[in-house]
Amino acid sequence: MTSVIIGDIINSRNSETPKQWLNSLKTVLNEIGPEPKVWEIFRGDSFQVEVTDPKEALLIALKIKAALRSAVNLDVRMAIGIGEKNYDAPKITEANGDAFVRAGELFENLKKHTLAVSSPWEDVDSQMNLNIELALLTIDNWTQNSAKTVELSIAHPKATQSELAKMLNISQSSVSERQKRAGLDEIMKMNQRYELLISQKLKEV
Repeated sequence: MTSVIIGDIINSRNSETPKQWLNSLKTVLNEIGPEPKVWEIFRGDSFQVEVTDPKEALLIALKIKAALRSAVNLDVRMAIGIGEKNYDAPKITEANGDAFVRAGELFENLKKHTLAVSSPWEDVDSQMNLNIELALLTIDNWTQNSAKTVELSIAHPKATQSELAKMLNISQSSVSERQKRAGLDEIMKMNQRYELLISQKLKEV
């Protein structure tokens, strides 16, 4: 079992600094693996990335959202597909399997929301997509400052607020305020729930 994220940058043509958002996106994708075997950017503002551990897919999607919002205040639409990989290829965009089909079909149907998941397990999808929809009410309104704080908080999960404050060159109380405003605690609880559900399903496979 693997997972695939297909995404595109919303209103990328309106951006005055395409290089900036491209660099931010590439930084996150390079942490996952090499281009084009693991990830690829195509059509200028679309991308596909394989996350071989499906438990990590949601957190990576949140990381991408935070990185793009903190860099240039642009949003990104993403579909996470979980399933088998039946055909490997030198380029990730040429690979195939259930995970790829699910991600592609879900992405084509993403209208109202900017993030969703499609897996072989209906109960996981219904529960997680409801949680994601609720979380997006906050995520889609992140300011650049909130997004930067979320990005750093995800990158340094063991860092204290004081340590994050030094990285951001702000006070500890400002970090606390930004994390609250960004709904960080609740979003991380949602991710923990996702990890637990996927772990349980993978054990049954």
